[in-house]
Amino acid sequence: MKLGRFHHLALLLLLAYGSIAPASAAGSWKFLGNVGVSGMHMQLLHNDRLILFDRTNVGPSNLTFPAGHPCRTNPQDLWFRNRTDCTAHSVEYNLASGTFRGLSIFTDTWCSSGHVAPDGTLVQNGGWRDGTRKIRLMPACSGSDASCDWTEEPAPVVLAADRWYATNQKLPDVNGRAIIVGGLGQPSYEFYPKAGANTASLLPFLGQTDSLYPFVHLNIDGNLFIFAGNRAILFDYNAGKIVRNYTTLGNGGDLRTNPNAGSSVLLPLKPNPTEAEVLICGGTPATSNRAVAAGQFPPALSTCGRLKITDPNPSWVVEEMPSPRVMGDMILLPNGEVAIINGATDGIAGWESANTFNPTPVIYRPDLPFVTPTSRFEAQAPAGTPRPRMYHASAVLDRDGRVIVGGSNPHQFYVFDRKFPTDLTLEAFAPFYLDGSNDGLRPNIFVPSPKDGPVFVTYRAQLKLQFFVRDGVPGAVSMVPPSFTTHSFAQNQRQLFLQVEVKPATAFQLNGGVATPFPGFYEATVTMPASSVLAPPGYYMLFVVNGRIPSKGIWVHIQ
Repeated sequence: MKLGRFHHLALLLLLAYGSIAPASAAGSWKFLGNVGVSGMHMQLLHNDRLILFDRTNVGPSNLTFPAGHPCRTNPQDLWFRNRTDCTAHSVEYNLASGTFRGLSIFTDTWCSSGHVAPDGTLVQNGGWRDGTRKIRLMPACSGSDASCDWTEEPAPVVLAADRWYATNQKLPDVNGRAIIVGGLGQPSYEFYPKAGANTASLLPFLGQTDSLYPFVHLNIDGNLFIFAGNRAILFDYNAGKIVRNYTTLGNGGDLRTNPNAGSSVLLPLKPNPTEAEVLICGGTPATSNRAVAAGQFPPALSTCGRLKITDPNPSWVVEEMPSPRVMGDMILLPNGEVAIINGATDGIAGWESANTFNPTPVIYRPDLPFVTPTSRFEAQAPAGTPRPRMYHASAVLDRDGRVIVGGSNPHQFYVFDRKFPTDLTLEAFAPFYLDGSNDGLRPNIFVPSPKDGPVFVTYRAQLKLQFFVRDGVPGAVSMVPPSFTTHSFAQNQRQLFLQVEVKPATAFQLNGGVATPFPGFYEATVTMPASSVLAPPGYYMLFVVNGRIPSKGIWVHIQ
């Protein structure tokens, strides 16, 4: 029998499977290190490097630039004013090597927003004072190029309105535009890049509800689902009009967006979707704002609302998390489930405004039947030594299927001697599917090789995958864009399950030249989404899923 490339790969993969250490049955945690900057905002790029940043007016960070690196002098800065700042307020963290370096931000990025452009550049906009109309760009750096850093768009390329606590949502057009919605005192929206005059358009709905970090999702009909406070609309941004008003979530006495800080996801879309659903979890009673101002910390909400936004007459289905949560992050996992992580069980979002950390991640399983209000939730393991992730914490998904968490600073400046100190660290939460007991069920994609970089595809195109799995036959493929996460909302987050055909792979030839499938090797033909309305152009992580167990992802770029 002649041994071929497949046979050698089989031996290597089988050896690799035996080397994975087991973990807890309910997930596990890994401490990644102290990076010297608190991760108020986080974005993974397609080079597998995490960009995180805080605000510039917080005073010196704990990460000093090396000798020779340009320092910052900004008279507009609230803390430094005319003094020189030689510390970093942004970090590039390499997930593969665990190394990091400081990045240079000039104007204030406090409570800002962002998205990844189709070419992979992080577009980040808004902030406070001198930063409130700024647009900043951070490329996906290659190698160890120390000169690869943030830049600011020069005037007159600025926002039309002050954007502090705004939300970005990528749009499905060929110019790679995003819409920027809301912000403190801004019941309006605008676009970047601009197609014409630098103007903003009014959206009175935000003035009637809440303009701070509204939840914005791109619906499958091309309109935008916008949720603020406890109300939602479907908005035609091309015509500038509301095409639908949805029913209020709850009895009107509960609030879900900042500072009441629930979280929201567009639930995973099926192949060739005709339906779309939104899930919103956590938040607080409206009365909590006044109570916290008086020194009290009322319990947060434990309820979630689920709404089929494509139905002609939808109503909210109310479900119940295992515990109350405010300032939590909801992250779509490769297998179509939702991680709910970080936050508090009482109070609201703000400085010194909550009193009890919620250490327990929760998994929501959207495809389970609704039996009881709690039946779709599964509690996971808290960290052995929990690090409170409160106000100004963030979370993102990585290509391993882990949830990377960082940040937390419920204080005006960096403070380390309080009940909830400023946190400058990163951790990785590995959900149950990364437990060693699931090694045999975990697919391993080897064609295209993750080492070869992103795979470029077009809409409706077919992508050929080859993968190995020891047990079972995977029947699903999902793709997830990297989100920009801040203030309990992962902007631009969505997930698509793709049409796929799986068959055994022909691994090598036996005597007589007859091709025989090698056990565990499979070929998949995956059909890409039909349009940019379903998948706005850009980079996505693509996973093969075996039941509830996903592979490590590969990067694909769709345009």
